[in-house]
Amino acid sequence: MSRILAIDYGRKRTGIAVTDSLQLIAGGLTTVLTHELLPFLLDYCRKENVSRIVVGRPKQMNYEDSENMQRINQFISTLNKKMPEMPVVLYDERFTSVMAHRTMLEAGLKKTKRQDKALVDEISATIILQSYMESISFSEH
Repeated sequence: MSRILAIDYGRKRTGIAVTDSLQLIAGGLTTVLTHELLPFLLDYCRKENVSRIVVGRPKQMNYEDSENMQRINQFISTLNKKMPEMPVVLYDERFTSVMAHRTMLEAGLKKTKRQDKALVDEISATIILQSYMESISFSEH
């Protein structure tokens, strides 16, 4: 089978998560500088069989898109030009940073690790991917 890749797109850094090849488990892959994201994705998708990319869609509490959505739309447009065959899905990412911090607390990570923004981004991408996988699994039943 193929993998599903998810990104938590940020202005400076982007967290990346990916499923196993059976699409059963979501796991953190890495965090990259956002200006290096496109080359990273092109290289990764050349090496691995990725069936789609899920991009976290930042929304405010009133359901309006956040200010980062403009940058995300520009990125998706560029990604679609470079990889026209790759489906790109937007998925609501509200509360993922809060959930990532909670996960780190529950895992017993020390304060210095919890302040590692790159780790927070990677965990956030994993939460986006896990939530997306649960939503498609739920919709199939």
